[in-house]
Amino acid sequence: MESLDDVKHVEIDDYYVIPIETDYIKPYENLDKIIMPAKRLMEDGDYLVIAETPIAVSQGRLIDESRYEPSFTSKFLTTVWSKYLWGYVLGPLFKIKRRTIENLRKLPPETKSHKEVVLRYYGLKHALKPASEAGIDLSNVPGSYVSMLPKNPEKVAVEIKKEINKKVKVLIVDTDATYMKDGNYFTGLPVAIDGIESDKGFVGYVKGQLCENMGSTPLGCSDEISVDEGLKIANIAEEYQKSLSTAMSTIYSAKSVLGEDVDEISLEALDSITHTPAVIIRGKKA
Repeated sequence: MESLDDVKHVEIDDYYVIPIETDYIKPYENLDKIIMPAKRLMEDGDYLVIAETPIAVSQGRLIDESRYEPSFTSKFLTTVWSKYLWGYVLGPLFKIKRRTIENLRKLPPETKSHKEVVLRYYGLKHALKPASEAGIDLSNVPGSYVSMLPKNPEKVAVEIKKEINKKVKVLIVDTDATYMKDGNYFTGLPVAIDGIESDKGFVGYVKGQLCENMGSTPLGCSDEISVDEGLKIANIAEEYQKSLSTAMSTIYSAKSVLGEDVDEISLEALDSITHTPAVIIRGKKA
């Protein structure tokens, strides 16, 4: 086992964060680029936190939105509902992030096809959300493709832990928020760990603006884990990810990182930068 002194890491609060850096994990590619370094570096008691998108891409959960003809409903939800009503009226009223408001105000025409995909796969409950609907990711995939949430993230986490074969916890997370009201946790996302009420869609999003934002959502864990513990570890991982110059949390930041037009992002471009699909989190020993 390597000494931590010889491994790239940072300190966040009472934890060490050890990044697992890879090239782009491609569709249907296995996760050995994450698992093999984790097997070598992890110690009993560590956490392995993996972003949801590389899991979904490895499962081939990609959809080409350019193949979907927008319906009247998707056009209305994009232009009237999201761009104008939420971008100029409800967004400022609910005090949502300024970045989100600015992005809503400059929604490109292809967003209509995106709304159509959300409607067909997740329904109106999620399509009414003005942005980040159902955890669909536009920023880390090529061209007009998007990635859905991973299939059965808890099962995936369990399988990865078996391959690592140590007493660790594997957590798959999404940066979409979990909210808390009177000790009860909920998220608009279709899935989350036990203890977080999921699949609340638009209602969860609106209610969440009036409640406490608890940060990233743990989608699945290899072991039983409390909500507080899961949120804490997920948010440490997100804090590290936000510090990276290659962070691509939105389609607009992807364009900035890759230096390409949004509709021209290719696998080659994605493969040209260093990705951090996972981090190891280790508590400092007293």
